[in-house]
Amino acid sequence: MQLFYNSDIKQGDSNFFFDKEESKHIVKVLRKKESDKIFITNGLGFLFESEIILASEKKCEVKIIKETFKEPDSFYTHIAVAPTKMNDRLEWFLEKATEIGIHEITPIICDHSERKVYKIDRAEKIIQAAMKQSLHYYLPKINEPVSLSQFVKSNIDGQKYIAHCEETDKKSFKNEVNKNYKVTILIGPEGDFSTKEINLAIENNFIPVTLGNTRLRTETAALVACHTIALINE
Repeated sequence: MQLFYNSDIKQGDSNFFFDKEESKHIVKVLRKKESDKIFITNGLGFLFESEIILASEKKCEVKIIKETFKEPDSFYTHIAVAPTKMNDRLEWFLEKATEIGIHEITPIICDHSERKVYKIDRAEKIIQAAMKQSLHYYLPKINEPVSLSQFVKSNIDGQKYIAHCEETDKKSFKNEVNKNYKVTILIGPEGDFSTKEINLAIENNFIPVTLGNTRLRTETAALVACHTIALINE
């Protein structure tokens, strides 16, 4: 099944028009024609089975044949991760985490961050593409970057963790996470969190954890955390 994403389609729609860019892609590139089936999600849990009734490159129109709704997960994965020096490494994480089933990502700017600015425009496109490829019906949320101090002081519910490399007392992440909970975990930059940041997180009820016995790259650590939560909730 080839899945299309459009945030404008909503429950109860009987017909839907794609914009010019998407219409051209459907008709000219994919060579879709009248009576062909198209599957669309709005990223909010809905799957719309539709049929093309006007194969126009300028305004492709479909008729909604059937709509189904997938209930949201009983758990919630929120990873706050420092942007990596090389963009492609964080983009790799975004793609793979979306495939696994992440729910929310927040880029955090830390004391040791080599990248202090991160624009989410391209990240949103990567997440959308990965959602369609992996046939998910919920689009993960990516937030605008914030400082770590601002993030840890914000109102975050559920279980809260910070993964760091300092040789201090830490718990095993896989043993701490509970099933069917909202989990937020902080993943630091290449130079790790500063001691001040770790203490600030702990003061704000983040539990220090380890993700294993080896030192992981930022994007690897973030993906390990995401996959661990997914496995626990299988």
